Amino acid sequence: MRKILTFLLPLLLLPGLANAHTFQGETGFLSGIFHPVLGFDHLLAMLCVGIVSAQMGGRAIWTVPLTFVSVMGLGGFFGMQNIPIPGVEYGIALSVLILGLAVASGKKIHFLAVYLGVAFFAVFHGHAHGAEMPAMADPLIFSLGFLIGTAVIHLVGVGIGLTAAHIQNGMQTLRYVGAGIAGIGVYIVQILVKF
Repeated sequence: MRKILTFLLPLLLLPGLANAHTFQGETGFLSGIFHPVLGFDHLLAMLCVGIVSAQMGGRAIWTVPLTFVSVMGLGGFFGMQNIPIPGVEYGIALSVLILGLAVASGKKIHFLAVYLGVAFFAVFHGHAHGAEMPAMADPLIFSLGFLIGTAVIHLVGVGIGLTAAHIQNGMQTLRYVGAGIAGIGVYIVQILVKF
């Protein structure tokens, strides 16, 4: 527990988390892959999606992440077309909070609530990725990269969730991690409210 807190507490001192959706750099496939990883709030939310799907078990292990990636692609299309979606940053911040709480609950959540919640938050994440796509990027190549990058993060989350179930105190530790992620979500929301 102490190691987890030692890792998470310094992150709360990073006010740039609230404005993590400004992409600069390369424009190719690898840039698309790394885009979700470099947005810390994206990374946390996507890990939580994988962990929640592992907590649910069965087919949810692949259908929950697939739902997120599919709907995120639609949100990305909206972002690339400059179709406005209100409150994108708030939606992303709330996804960190709510998905962190889902992990912290340590319980199987009703499947309909999970799928609807994941789809809802995926639109915001996708829109942010699509809207921030560098002007020089090939939309298809970059989008394919960020979709694959997201799927890989989900797989890491699934691995974390499945591994926690097989180690001593793993599920309890995972609940603490979820609570820490939810705390970061609260912090990001409060930064956005101040702006």
